[in-house]
Amino acid sequence: MAEVTYERYEGPEAAAQLDAFLPAYEEVYVEPPYCEGPSDVAEFIDRYQLQTQRPGFRLVLARDGGEVVGFTFGYRLPADTGWWDNLLDPMPDGFTRECGERTFVIIELAVRKPWRRRHIAAGLHTRLLEGLSVERVTLTMRPEPEAAPAQSAYAAWGYRKVGRSHPWDEAPVYDCMVLNLR
Repeated sequence: MAEVTYERYEGPEAAAQLDAFLPAYEEVYVEPPYCEGPSDVAEFIDRYQLQTQRPGFRLVLARDGGEVVGFTFGYRLPADTGWWDNLLDPMPDGFTRECGERTFVIIELAVRKPWRRRHIAAGLHTRLLEGLSVERVTLTMRPEPEAAPAQSAYAAWGYRKVGRSHPWDEAPVYDCMVLNLR
C-alpha cells in the first residue's frame, strides 16, 4: 500500500468524479447494515447527480496509488431544506432554521474494508470540512452494532446525537448527529 493521498472537488467538477468512486461505494454499501443492491446503487447515482448541484457541494477522495479507497461528500443546507423535517424528536426553537450558510451536511463518508483503521476516515473528514465558514455540521448514521466503528469515530470527532431521523417511508431510523464548529 502506497501513501494515501486526498483530492477535493467542488461543484461541477465533483459530478465528473462519480465513476472514480462508484466501485468503492458499491463495495462498502453491500455490507451490513446497508446491504444495498443494484436498485439502491441506481438511486444513489441519481441522487448524487442532483446533490452535486447544491450550493457548497464538496467531494473528497482518498487514493492509495490511483485506487479510490475512501470518499466523503456533502453541501450547505439551503434555507428551504427539508433535512430537519425528518426528525422524530422535537428540537429547541430555532435549531432547524437554515439560511444557506449555517449548516454543512455530510451525506456519505466511507472507507473500503482493507483500508479501515488507518485514520483515512479522519483524513477525509478533515479535508471535507477544511475552510468551511459554517456554524455546524450534521450527518445521520445507522445505530446498528455493525456501525459501531463509525459511531466511535464520530463521537471522538465531537459529534453529539440530537435526535432520530426517518428520511423516507422505507428507510430505517438513523441517529442525527451535530458537530458545532463555533
